[in-house]
Amino acid sequence: MKLWIIAWILLSACASAYADTTVWQPTAGHTQTPIWPGAAPDAKPVPGAEYASSDPKVLIAGKPGTGVFNVSRPTMTVYAPAGRNTGAAVVVFPGGGFQMLAIDLEGTEVCDWLTAKGITCVLLKYRVPGKPYDWHCDCRPHNLELSMPSLQDAQRTLRLVRFHAAEWHIDPHKIGVLGFSAGGFLVAETSTTFGLRTYAPVDAADKESSRPDFAVAVYPGHLATNDDAPNPHLHIPRDTPPTFLVQAEDDHVDGIHQSLAYYDVLRKAEVPVEMHLYAQGGHAFGLRRTSLPITAWTDLVDTWLQTIGMVKP
Repeated sequence: MKLWIIAWILLSACASAYADTTVWQPTAGHTQTPIWPGAAPDAKPVPGAEYASSDPKVLIAGKPGTGVFNVSRPTMTVYAPAGRNTGAAVVVFPGGGFQMLAIDLEGTEVCDWLTAKGITCVLLKYRVPGKPYDWHCDCRPHNLELSMPSLQDAQRTLRLVRFHAAEWHIDPHKIGVLGFSAGGFLVAETSTTFGLRTYAPVDAADKESSRPDFAVAVYPGHLATNDDAPNPHLHIPRDTPPTFLVQAEDDHVDGIHQSLAYYDVLRKAEVPVEMHLYAQGGHAFGLRRTSLPITAWTDLVDTWLQTIGMVKP
């Protein structure tokens, strides 16, 4: 089955046939921690209770994927590095069209790769369902429409990671973000709106910066309009962190124009940016290896992180 068809199924909110699946939990030894001490800001109703769904008939690189639906209480799960600790950390944003979260394909499997490289992985289970612009932030002088409240969850998590950096043996100047599809858009948002206060501070952690030190967006969406113009809601400051982009030309869910448009605005703002485009790969390939060259994109990220000084060779 073509990857773009698989992606369409994964992004579908019509998973009622699998609604009785148990709620997703991380593997033994890892615990989900709520990122808000009380109710999340600007909470919105969800269609029902949170649940995880996996369709064994839908395979990606020979394996099924698990989606998490109706997230109203966002959590983070911290995965410590295996072996040598580089001091770097990455907050991971799974994709899912802001309707669900591809929690293994674009979440736990990413953490397996990062921790094996000596990098702390923080998996964010942000609030869904929602829309790319389902909440208007009249935050002058920015006056931007953004993907609240997922952006609030992302900013809060970055601040929490910095707040606990010493405890978790993380360098507070080597904290990045990595996201897929809708999560790739969240990468762009956190990279460009760190100067925007999207929620009222709730504790000491909110004194920390929410600016990522580097950013990786994989088959990102919502970065361009239908006529291929850059998303007008994203304003690119000069101190936007170094960014890595990867996408396939045959991506029929979030077309290649998404990465091209974002690359262009970053380049014009003189932000260090590296982009890799492949002829084949479709959408929602994650980290699962196939015969296609695009599935080796993680090797390119490894080299890039060394190039920008986040990890040592």
